[in-house]
Amino acid sequence: MEHDHVVTLSKRTPREHLLVDAESLGADVVSTDRGGDITYHGPGQLVGYPILTVPGKRGGGMADTAAYVESIEQLLIDVLADLGLACARIPHSNGVWVDVDGVRPRKIAAIGVRISRGRSMHGFALNVKPDLTWFDRIVPCGISDKGVTSLAAEGFGRSMHEVVDLIAAEAARRWGRNVPVDRADVAWRVPASDLAPFTRGEGAGTPVGRQGVGYGGQADGTSVRLLGRLAEAGVAADPVRLKSRKPEWMRVPLDTGPTYREIKKTMRDLDLVTVCEEAGCPNISECWNDGTATFMILGERCTRACGFCLVDTQKPAAADPGEPGRVAEAVDRMGLKHTVVTMVARDDLADGGAAAVAETVSAIRAKVPSSRVEVLVSDFKGDDEALKTVFDARPDVFNHNIETVARLQRAVRPSAGYARSLSVLARAKRAGLVTKSSIIVGMGETEDEVVQTMADLAAIGVDIVTIGQYLRPTSHHLPVAVWWEPKVFAHWKEQGEAMGIDHVESSPLTRSSYHAREAADAAERS
Repeated sequence: MEHDHVVTLSKRTPREHLLVDAESLGADVVSTDRGGDITYHGPGQLVGYPILTVPGKRGGGMADTAAYVESIEQLLIDVLADLGLACARIPHSNGVWVDVDGVRPRKIAAIGVRISRGRSMHGFALNVKPDLTWFDRIVPCGISDKGVTSLAAEGFGRSMHEVVDLIAAEAARRWGRNVPVDRADVAWRVPASDLAPFTRGEGAGTPVGRQGVGYGGQADGTSVRLLGRLAEAGVAADPVRLKSRKPEWMRVPLDTGPTYREIKKTMRDLDLVTVCEEAGCPNISECWNDGTATFMILGERCTRACGFCLVDTQKPAAADPGEPGRVAEAVDRMGLKHTVVTMVARDDLADGGAAAVAETVSAIRAKVPSSRVEVLVSDFKGDDEALKTVFDARPDVFNHNIETVARLQRAVRPSAGYARSLSVLARAKRAGLVTKSSIIVGMGETEDEVVQTMADLAAIGVDIVTIGQYLRPTSHHLPVAVWWEPKVFAHWKEQGEAMGIDHVESSPLTRSSYHAREAADAAERS
């Protein structure tokens, strides 16, 4: 990864090794539990965190740690040699150095690791093309008599992606135990111009894709920006045609029966919004006729502009303090045993809308104690306090959608992130909640990438996973790349549950809240 500007100090770093007020210059200053001394991370520097089992001798020891550090150094030395730059070690000075026998040795890569319970933590920082003046503001690694350099400073102007490819290949060869190694890269840096206007602090902007262009020979309204993100993610420019007929398994008859009409009337009477309507869900008549609906709180305008979503992205209205009570009233009128409350992303609010979610859970519990409550929330930008507010409300199910595979995150939802979503779900699980997430397929992923995403969700203990086919809401949204057949969804269900996920709801028409009550029942039984 590439970090934003940050100065990190180890447990042994003397404070005087930080020569300036780095925070006033725009850098964070963070204490860590790794070895080494003080160092800087920032744009143009490749930071790698190898997570490995480090062989131990009678429970481990310094010799094992030293051997592991040497293995990281050697990996970098070999890669730099492939790029044409000769590097080596300096005894008693960890890291990788240029011109070790000359008059001016220069460090090009720093190493700082920690071994905990036989697993490696932290790692290396390789200077590809960072702003080297930051190293003048610290005593790098506690070494005052030697310099710092980079590939660019040494005359090797290689791209970050090229360096990453070489390091990934060498790491796989060195540590991969002769088995195939998957790459699940995400964007290195998402330019601010690619984020939703509210996320970059500019207020409301133009809804997704108003500037139409052709795609794969098909004229439609997909924006140049969306198509560029797809191309960067390696999605071929030949999607399913916008006006082509859907497969039979994607056709759903609309049945606006009496229960459907009664729910719609309840929603209008109480001035409430449902994601069923706002997102154009194909299962709306099935769910409503079954007496199930998903409430969408905090308005009907989202501050993010995901490439797959129909929800409006104009400037949102102020949060309505009476909304939680009206949702509870609707739950009571409908006699719901399982209530799903979702939200639009509200990056304009200080807590991202967390308090409104918690208040809605509390209002439902007070009005209808017998109803189980599931919340489907945004990532709240990963903010601990906002997440704690929701966790403390103790929803019966905590749902946050990862949406797509790692490779497609930037194209599908540029204001969010794969790792952040995993972190949010992991924290919810650690808080003792039943956790749930959803994957939308058909936007350019492979079968194996879906399995890999389920494996990542299973690894952090997610209890329920839903997988459904993407349906393009309008010509301005991401195109459909493929219609996955029902048998593929059935196979994904088998694979996910074999990984230990309690319940996988997987079918072309599955949506995040589809059969939510049944999924929660299955997870509870497990």
